[in-house]
Amino acid sequence: MAQASGVFKQVSIKEETTYGVLPAVATGAQLLRRTDASFNLNKDTYESGEIRTDLQTADFRHGVRKVAGSLKGELSPGSYATYLGAILKRDFAAVTAITAASITVAGTAPNYTITRAAGSFLTDGIKIGQVVRLSAGVFNAANLNKNLFVTGVTALVLSVIVLNGTALVAEGPIAAATVSVPGKTTYIPLSGHTDKSYSIEEWYADIARSEVFSGCKFTKASVQLPPTGMATLDLTVAGKDHGQTPGSTRYFTSPTAATSSGVVAAVNGVLRIGSQTLASVTGLNFDVDASFSGDPVVGANTISTQFAGRVKVTGQFTAYFEDGVLPAAFFSESELGIQVALTTSNDAAAEFLSFSLSRVKLGGADKADGEGGVVRTYPFTALLNSAGGAGTANEASTIAIQDSLA
Repeated sequence: MAQASGVFKQVSIKEETTYGVLPAVATGAQLLRRTDASFNLNKDTYESGEIRTDLQTADFRHGVRKVAGSLKGELSPGSYATYLGAILKRDFAAVTAITAASITVAGTAPNYTITRAAGSFLTDGIKIGQVVRLSAGVFNAANLNKNLFVTGVTALVLSVIVLNGTALVAEGPIAAATVSVPGKTTYIPLSGHTDKSYSIEEWYADIARSEVFSGCKFTKASVQLPPTGMATLDLTVAGKDHGQTPGSTRYFTSPTAATSSGVVAAVNGVLRIGSQTLASVTGLNFDVDASFSGDPVVGANTISTQFAGRVKVTGQFTAYFEDGVLPAAFFSESELGIQVALTTSNDAAAEFLSFSLSRVKLGGADKADGEGGVVRTYPFTALLNSAGGAGTANEASTIAIQDSLA
């Protein structure tokens, strides 16, 4: 008898119309990329506590059913945007390109400015931590279609860093220019939160077996950015039940192929903490926890509702001890921002992901000891930036994400 091999397993997903109910149309699902994906039906169990003269257990019962799972992958543009948006409770949305602008490029490496003659970058929705491109206009070729990481925004001026480290050429004003924001962005909104659930199928092609899980919500995202190796994402899933009895027929027919975008690595990109572009950080990771909860009710063997809670963002970074700037932020309880943009290559217009946490407090600054460089560990909590929002340089949110392929 054949036995299942993980390399032949395919994981498909589709959004539900009604929580816990399999999509009626079996087409249109999406195959997921993964380094590991595991979804299981768990049940509470109850053992009889009856006191008996025969000294034995008389009964054992199954109780409330729940799905627990995780999806782990290497972080890549376009591959997980939908599910990150579900955790942040807002779909990714495009930022309208700025057209017909008069643009002047100035500065010297690594800090440049993009200045417009009229209008407002703030009103047009450009935020610190986003990546923009000069995508149209009679610019020098060195200035066109390069990923420019935004470090500051005023009405007329963007302060930027070129993500691949190449130089811009001072010029302008260039008429009829376009400043675009590639891909789409999302953040935790102040209102109008989405509440999405999915059905997920594990299809074992080598033994023709299907297991489908319904009412699946993405409850937590863990992003790990090591100094070497690929950036990774670990998504936690909590679900309601088996969508149907496991069987030999695939439920989601002809799912869309998995994405094929490149994988980002922490060595390609820019990291800003406070007002500094740092090359001393030895690791960064953070969790976005949607804090769903639900309780059993009498007369049902599944949890009927998963209630939304606060979306909490916490993490830590480690950095070489080189001056007193970062420790001082902890000692004085000062707030700072963390922005990071990661690309799939060193190409000028490489696909990318960016994360912006504009209001962060450090929770420690412990030092390690040894013969090598002294490393400090900085746990942090990100907070709502209530001073942000429309017409400002930051979102009114705890975290904002941009995905060039969302």
